Amino acid sequence: MKVSAEKIENQKVVLTIEVVAAELDKAEERACKRFASQVNIPGFRKGKAPRKIVEQHVGKQTVLQEAFDYFIAPEALAEALKDQKMEDIVTRPDIETVTLEEGKDVVFKATVVPRPEVKLGEYKGLKIAKDEVKVTDEDVDNQLKRMADHQAKMVEAPEGAAVQDGDFTTLDFKGFVDGEAFEGGEGKDYPLQIGSHSFIPGFEEQLIGAKVGEEKDVNVKFPEEYHAKELAGKDATFKCTIRSIKHKELPAIDDAFAKAASKFETLDELKADIRKNLTENAERKAENDRKAEALETASKNITVDIPPVMVDNEVTRMLREMEMRLAQQGMQLEQYLQFAGTDIAKLREQYRETAEKNVRTGLMLEEVAKAENIKVEAADLDKEVEVMAAAYGATPKQVKKIIAEQGRLNDLAATVLRNKTMQFIFDNLAE
Repeated sequence: MKVSAEKIENQKVVLTIEVVAAELDKAEERACKRFASQVNIPGFRKGKAPRKIVEQHVGKQTVLQEAFDYFIAPEALAEALKDQKMEDIVTRPDIETVTLEEGKDVVFKATVVPRPEVKLGEYKGLKIAKDEVKVTDEDVDNQLKRMADHQAKMVEAPEGAAVQDGDFTTLDFKGFVDGEAFEGGEGKDYPLQIGSHSFIPGFEEQLIGAKVGEEKDVNVKFPEEYHAKELAGKDATFKCTIRSIKHKELPAIDDAFAKAASKFETLDELKADIRKNLTENAERKAENDRKAEALETASKNITVDIPPVMVDNEVTRMLREMEMRLAQQGMQLEQYLQFAGTDIAKLREQYRETAEKNVRTGLMLEEVAKAENIKVEAADLDKEVEVMAAAYGATPKQVKKIIAEQGRLNDLAATVLRNKTMQFIFDNLAE
């Protein structure tokens, strides 16, 4: 076998691979045996038909292609990558056949992207400041106000009252552009909280001062990036009628409130518990922020030329995750794109910067794991399975079975290795 390599753009390498004709003949023999075991050939039991009969039954060209696809290409490529010291590639090879004819040497090209060389910078003893945690009286009071808001009662506004900021209303509306009603611009008894900014900018503010039963014209301009292209940037008038007005009646924040809203008897006890929880949450966030900064610093310290395809693949992975989250909420990606007034190309571009950071961090962690000889032990996998089992309300045995059935053991090991390597960096931060 002969191999030559040519570097092209975007860190791709084109391997030109030549395989002698004798190897093709052997591969055709193997391909025929494969066909014989899979295809029903009249007069022969499966796996027993001779090569000549198989070639007559499925066609010589089909056998030739099968020999290349299943035997010549994968085996020769593996040997070629080893020869070129490129066993670790980051994409599936793009195969192009040059010569594939009976009795001739096989020639094909394989375009691959080798995993980039990573040179580690500083990753041990990083000096990452920890934010000072301070919970103020104002923070505690704000939490109390949020709790009081949850305990609030909805009360009908007095007869003759006008809409105020923060009120909960129901209204009828009908929208017009250039004097013509437009599709999707009408609602009956529609619930709207004034100040929620759930309608077009400027809409809700114009309802302030309106009374129940009163008709009011609201004049707005649709945003230039509005998801309905036929309305984007257009001036519109909505004829609105307020049907009801309600507002929140907040409870007094006192001992009685503390007793009703918590397990505590007094307001002072509730305040102390709120302060404790806010402090713990703030400390947790400060520690997580410190860890995130440590990873980002260690990632910035590496020297690497990241192939664009790795970033593209990470963007695709992130979009798949987003699509799964949307599906769990009963929404399709196409619907989200419409509501957000964007398209898949723009969304991919928005994800690109984060994707590049993710790839860079992943490469850094892989290299640190090699440098520090960090390994995944059976006990590490068992511990991770136990965590997963607890999260999903299953037994470790059930989780192991699912992982095995889905062929995700390597993914689990990769996750554990990544976590162990991150913990190594955290454990070695400078005090």
